[in-house]
Amino acid sequence: MATAAFSTRAVLRGASKAAVPKKTSLAYQMHKQLYPHLYAQNQDAAAAPTDAIPEASRQLTESKVSSILEKERASRKAPWSKKDTPSSRFSVLPSRTKRHTSGIVLHPAKPSIHKQCPDPIATVTTSSIAQLDPTGARTRLFAKTNPEGARVGDILLVRQRTGDPFAGVCINIRRRGVDTAILLRGQLTRVGVEMWYKVYSPLVEGIEVVQRAKKRARRARLTFMRTVKHDRGSVENVTRIYLRQKAALGSADGKKKAGAVGAAKGGNRRGKKR
Repeated sequence: MATAAFSTRAVLRGASKAAVPKKTSLAYQMHKQLYPHLYAQNQDAAAAPTDAIPEASRQLTESKVSSILEKERASRKAPWSKKDTPSSRFSVLPSRTKRHTSGIVLHPAKPSIHKQCPDPIATVTTSSIAQLDPTGARTRLFAKTNPEGARVGDILLVRQRTGDPFAGVCINIRRRGVDTAILLRGQLTRVGVEMWYKVYSPLVEGIEVVQRAKKRARRARLTFMRTVKHDRGSVENVTRIYLRQKAALGSADGKKKAGAVGAAKGGNRRGKKR
């Protein structure tokens, strides 16, 4: 609105200046003859500028400008106030927009979970492994830092609660915490078979190292053993020899234990007879 008022003033001033022509022109002479009372005050002033605006014209122009400005101010809309709004309107508003009369209660902040458990995934993984492998034997068997642990290229024997045991060459070890698994490749009825086994699965009773590789493998995955040239073939004979030696050692240990127990019992009886 201020810009409009300023433009209106400029237009009126330009119009008033344009309405009074120069003294040398014919229009000026005619205007002076028609309206002599407008030039009566300026006749005595010889040094007055030629383009000066008469006082009456100036007053007339200012009165017009003031009237226009008053109309513009009247046309402006007054700012909204709460008094102008009827009270019936406030009853329609929802309760959340109304000012609450009750005081605001500030509750204390809850303890941060990040401080109690900075790494929840690692905590859950550790607790799950401790529950599935209480002795820690399987964790040590497939640990990278254990020099006597199982490596890629070894022949492993997996015993399950349901089904026959399976033996094969370990061609991949996938270490994923609780989901740690091994991939064994063997032969059944002269057909190459690969089996994935979860190390911490409750269905797996035990994992044994039947034979270790002669050299350390240069790859983490021995997928080249799937080809005919590098296929190890059946490991049934190696597994049979291992089980036979294990049974022999077990029977020898059993006989020694039985003899020691019998000798202890016999010595006690002789002592009693004496």
